Amino acid sequence: MSSTLLEVTRAAHEEVERLERLVVKDLQTEPTSNKGRLFQTHRVRNMIDTITATTEKLVEIYEDKDNARKDEIAALGGQTATGTNVFSAFYDRLKEIREYHRRHPAARVVDANEEYENLLKEEPLIEFSGEEAFGRFLDLHELFNQYINSKFGEHIEYSAYLDVFSQPLKIPRKMKMTRQYREYMENLLEYLIYFFQRTEPLQDLDRIFSKVEADFEEQWTNGMIPGWDNEDQENGHVPSEHTVIDLDYYSTVEELMEVGPEKLKEALAALGLKSGGTVQQRAERLFLTKHTPLEKLDKKHFAKGSRGPEKNGVAAPAQEVGNLKDIALMEAKMQKLCDLLEETIERTKQNVEKKQALTYEEMEAEREEQEETQVDTESDDEEQQIYNPLKLPMGWDGKPIPYWLYKLHGLGQEFKCEICGNYSYWGRRAFERHFKEWRHQHGMRCLGIPNTKNFNEITSIEEAKDLWKKIQERQGVNKWRPDLEEEYEDKEGNIYNKKTYTDLQRQGLI
Repeated sequence: MSSTLLEVTRAAHEEVERLERLVVKDLQTEPTSNKGRLFQTHRVRNMIDTITATTEKLVEIYEDKDNARKDEIAALGGQTATGTNVFSAFYDRLKEIREYHRRHPAARVVDANEEYENLLKEEPLIEFSGEEAFGRFLDLHELFNQYINSKFGEHIEYSAYLDVFSQPLKIPRKMKMTRQYREYMENLLEYLIYFFQRTEPLQDLDRIFSKVEADFEEQWTNGMIPGWDNEDQENGHVPSEHTVIDLDYYSTVEELMEVGPEKLKEALAALGLKSGGTVQQRAERLFLTKHTPLEKLDKKHFAKGSRGPEKNGVAAPAQEVGNLKDIALMEAKMQKLCDLLEETIERTKQNVEKKQALTYEEMEAEREEQEETQVDTESDDEEQQIYNPLKLPMGWDGKPIPYWLYKLHGLGQEFKCEICGNYSYWGRRAFERHFKEWRHQHGMRCLGIPNTKNFNEITSIEEAKDLWKKIQERQGVNKWRPDLEEEYEDKEGNIYNKKTYTDLQRQGLI
């Protein structure tokens, strides 16, 4: 019965309105976990996409390019080829309805609300790697391997790479002109976009990039892009490592020969000409370009592998400028995504440092604990916002602890540990416990000091170094010395140390 065009239109409007109400209802519920937040945002994104697709169909119906809607409305009004007959049209439609229910006696009215309510319980399929931990961390290991195995990269640890991958200014400009760097930047940008779309599906990435591109065009025109601003680029020329010789200052080949063979070779290579031969031959070949354009030079003067004047004239620099501009634009987009993912990058750094101080068994136990905590949090659907104006810590029952307990344990007292990177610990109990935790152990390991009981209550790096130095000195003084402390006994039962016994034995006295 919904085959008519007007019925399709009505059903489409109903679907759009129901989905709009579901989006509002879903967003009114505050997720209790990161996984729940991701499911909610992806559900809303899917519903918005459905609304957009349905609306496009409605627009197409209302445009009525084939006049099907107009003809159907006219038929409802009783307009036929022989004239207008409203009653005939009404009874024809009534007959069609009765015939439909006669052929489908078991047909029942389906409550669409039940079907749409199930959308609120849907868990969309989102692909994340194990390292990404459902969107909490970045997984840049493949890009890290590509970076350290390239000419523009450095041989650094993965934790150090997380600090430098978002800073392309540290890479020399001449290295950025290589195809290897371009492929690396394309892969890095592709991963960040894919990760951002999975973790923030409600963000309009096209609108963000359009603003980045508009700002980039303005800065590129003014030569204000950091790392890409110079006079050559502002004039539309490509920066080159080759020496360019201004031939207007030279009137003869002999004067040009005084420049030297190396500079002549570089100047010829920059133009794509042969750079071999004697100094005079090089100067004569270069001097030809003073009065003759490259396009009119004989092909015998060009080096093998060169495509002629088109490659070394105007077309090549214009193409190279375009390539450099594309790379600079990719860097701008990558830095914008890093700004948006700043918290995720910081969590990734902390996670990498934490894993360096844990064994495999400890990491597995922590992962299982996080999964159990997440399941418990998700199962508590009746949890509501708790009034907590003093911002007290939460207890085991999910409610703020009593204020007297907060004061008793001194949870308002802050302790900072320089060895832990000036990390703050609240309360005396947390401060004493942190000396055995991974963060403090990692800091002591970086200092090359064993984390023993001797270093409890020490939070300063200088104090820890001084104490370790004194312990080493004390161990040197109290070290057991066999020549003075090892005992020997003669036949008569006299006790001597090793040195005395050896001397008496040499003299034949014992």
